[in-house]
Amino acid sequence: MGPLSRENWAQRVATFRASPSAFMAGPEGEDLGRDLLSDLRSEKLSEQTKVSLLSLSLEYPAQLWPDAPAAEAAATSLLDTLVLLHPRPSALRRPLLLAATTALAAGGALGPTSGASRRLLPLLLGLAAGRDLGRGFGPASEQRPLQATACECLRELESCKPGLLGGCLGLLRGLMGQEGPIQPLSLLLALALRNTLVIKAKARAGLQGLLVAGNSPTEGSPWNWTLAEEGDAHIQPHAPSWSAAEEGECGLAVLEPSPEEARELRAAVAQLLDTSYLLTPAAQAQLLWLLGWAVRGLRGQPPVLFKPQLVRLLGTAQLTLLHAVLALKAAFGEALFTAQDEALLLRRLTLAAQHPALPLPAHLFYLHCLLSFPENWPLGPTGEEAVPLLLGSQLCRGLLPSLLHDPMALLARLHLLCLLCVEDEEKEEKGQDQSLRCYLEELLAGLRQRAALNGGPRALAILCFQASYLVVCCLAGQPIVLTPLTHGLAQLYRAQPALAPHFVDLLDRVGPELGEPLRVALRQEVVSRPGKDEVLRWHLQMLAKVADEDAQSATLSFLQAAAAHCLDWGLQQALLQVCRALLRAGVGGGLADLLQVLARQLEDPDGRDHARLYYILLAHLSGPKLGMALGPSLAAPALASSLVAENQGFAAALMVQEAPAPIRLSIGPRRAEGPVPVLQLQVEVLEPVYSLELRFHVERQLYAPVGAVHVPCLCPGRPTSPLLLPLQPRRPAPTRLDVRALYTTPTGLTCHAHLPPLPVNFADLFLPFPQPPEGAKVGFFEELWDSCLPEGTESQLWCPLGPHGLEALVSCHLEPFVVVAQAPTSYCIAIRLPPDSRLLLRLEAAHADGVPVALRTDDWAVLPLVGAYLRGLSAAV
Repeated sequence: MGPLSRENWAQRVATFRASPSAFMAGPEGEDLGRDLLSDLRSEKLSEQTKVSLLSLSLEYPAQLWPDAPAAEAAATSLLDTLVLLHPRPSALRRPLLLAATTALAAGGALGPTSGASRRLLPLLLGLAAGRDLGRGFGPASEQRPLQATACECLRELESCKPGLLGGCLGLLRGLMGQEGPIQPLSLLLALALRNTLVIKAKARAGLQGLLVAGNSPTEGSPWNWTLAEEGDAHIQPHAPSWSAAEEGECGLAVLEPSPEEARELRAAVAQLLDTSYLLTPAAQAQLLWLLGWAVRGLRGQPPVLFKPQLVRLLGTAQLTLLHAVLALKAAFGEALFTAQDEALLLRRLTLAAQHPALPLPAHLFYLHCLLSFPENWPLGPTGEEAVPLLLGSQLCRGLLPSLLHDPMALLARLHLLCLLCVEDEEKEEKGQDQSLRCYLEELLAGLRQRAALNGGPRALAILCFQASYLVVCCLAGQPIVLTPLTHGLAQLYRAQPALAPHFVDLLDRVGPELGEPLRVALRQEVVSRPGKDEVLRWHLQMLAKVADEDAQSATLSFLQAAAAHCLDWGLQQALLQVCRALLRAGVGGGLADLLQVLARQLEDPDGRDHARLYYILLAHLSGPKLGMALGPSLAAPALASSLVAENQGFAAALMVQEAPAPIRLSIGPRRAEGPVPVLQLQVEVLEPVYSLELRFHVERQLYAPVGAVHVPCLCPGRPTSPLLLPLQPRRPAPTRLDVRALYTTPTGLTCHAHLPPLPVNFADLFLPFPQPPEGAKVGFFEELWDSCLPEGTESQLWCPLGPHGLEALVSCHLEPFVVVAQAPTSYCIAIRLPPDSRLLLRLEAAHADGVPVALRTDDWAVLPLVGAYLRGLSAAV
């Protein structure tokens, strides 16, 4: 089949773009990529048509080359086409380079075994260096665009394979001083430099002269893939946020370049920064991101290198550059930004956010910058939300929210207002300044007034509840604000009961500071104003959420009066949902009488059966069992229909019976691995058990709540896999787990039982540190040892030895935690204690009856636990 015409290709491409997956699944899908590569060499198609075909390969590489072999073949064909081009000017050279790069990167074919990779990489590097590659690469007029395109291709490949260009840093530095495209070269060098620093830091190796100009690989010579193979883990090209990550995340702190390497590195960074003003704003921002991220964690590299650029950019009107400046501020703080710089930035942000012609996205950006402003000296604990110290209420007067603002802008301004109210809390208590709080109350009242309009847009109600939730999150500790908010929301429900679903959602999300008083207020509104039809439906939905053991008589009186108006199935089910909520809350007495009346009077048989079922549960089960039977549980029997037979067997099946459990639970061997300590539970049963649910309760709240463990079936004599129970200690201390079992017997009964408590020993919390490279273990331990002081504590203990000596003791109990060992006389041991403590031990110079132990820890509270543990080791050997 010959090459397709331009019209045929246009129709074919249009069909493909309409639905790529459907086209590739059709009869022509398999031939599309092959025909595209073949027709690129046809003389019958114009260059414009071929460029459109290449754009298709750039947009849909995964569809055209779905696997590595196909991508390799496509890249090889594209490179052959590039070589065969006539030396006259052509619009195909740059698209062909981009297409070959995209095929290798998207198809996963980039690697040392790829022939196309071995051809493409030296070619791109030669083009980026401005070398004369022969007559096949066009006239001199095309060299500069080709050089820029080659840099972009290399940057894409470096992003896919971090460290790929680590050996070419010296060459790329040399190109910066020559005539050529500044922006592509700058971004390429910055990305390659940053990736190389990260990889070298992880490997704990020096730069080894990589920044010094040297020979680069040429076509046909082997390419150095060592760094790329070491950095195969994906590295984000940008810092994820201003709070970027902790100092140790990038790992650059462990990289200690030599003085010569440090000078070369500073020169490279300074060179990039000095030419940054020639770049576009977006490229400048990306360059600052990359260099700031790298220099931040690197020892011996002062952030003063960024000071000239900071002086130039403090007055920028470009949002991308402003974002980069704030990122530098978050990274370096007072080491780079003075108090005057901080005040200037805050004033610029507040004034810019008030500009009347500002688009909404830019307005929200400025507000977000104010709310997340990185301070030099923040007060309060890490992560606590507060306005910057230099941002006072007078400076923010023009940023107060108004009902006329766009909803997103209103919420952002309201967030700032709430934080200002937190700052002015002391002034308000002294009677000095109540204007902000009064303004906040008036704004919320206006939002509620708009939400209460009959027939008003639903968006107004949503905005009102969003604002209320935001105020509760920011001002949960200020009753002076929450009390009028509670009364206002109760009045809103009185005016618009149809907002009941929004109130239910709000109660599910807020904490007890607003949740409890709002429940009481809403319950009073419901029981004091019974209604009919649709209003009654909303009242019942609201009451099912807020009903509890308080105000039982008023609630039951409301339900008795409402039962006469519940004539359809929906209203009856809503009424029964309230009864269910009262059952779970432990309400008895009058509820039993109401359920008997409902079981006789409801017209719908489904409603009568439910009422009768609830009465049976109330009459037969105690409070805890009743709550368990009505609550969600995997062990509860599933009913195929809501219409069930009324017999004793069914009632017995619904009862959760307390019985001795035929279950034996024990703790298996300790697992010293993973991010959190994990207990291995061994389970044995004396008879078949189905739908077993083990629930755990931790004494003294030392640990985060432990999730339940579910086992579908257990049979006696059949081996079972250990059950893994992860623990999340809030303090590194031993504890005891109370265990309850809920299970189903072969006869269909659901039983509940208490099991003997499980002890969690101090040693069960031990976790090892990640193993350092073989040659760096001593330095790794010494670095940990030094980092414990002066904040931590140091002590000396005596550990008795058993008859088998020190080596046996360490082998039995401390083997996973040994970092440096000179058996059998000396051991250095590093232990992680969750959530974030460390315990370091030195055992050396053992005597016949014991060994002196030098220890350091950053948590003094564990010293008694460590002493008791070490004294008990000899008896356990």
